[in-house]
Amino acid sequence: MRDQVTIRMASAADGAALQALEALDAHRLPGGDVLVAEVEGEVRAALPVRGGAAVADPFRPTAALVELLALHAEQLRDARPRAAARPRHAVAVATR
Repeated sequence: MRDQVTIRMASAADGAALQALEALDAHRLPGGDVLVAEVEGEVRAALPVRGGAAVADPFRPTAALVELLALHAEQLRDARPRAAARPRHAVAVATR
């Protein structure tokens, strides 16, 4: 039987779990949105949405979890409107 994996955005309630992963993996996550991979209710890997290194439990097989997080993060980045793609509006500035 395979374990069920949940990929979701981290919340404030995940603070302790993320700190534990950072300590185990000896890396810190940057600020901003973070995706987590949860197995059996336990956060086993995390990845910043904007890019950067993942943190994961080095004592468990997590390579596939990190790959899933990377794919999901890429989808989220592609779905967000880019600043260059947004319409630009002219603004009149009065000078004296």
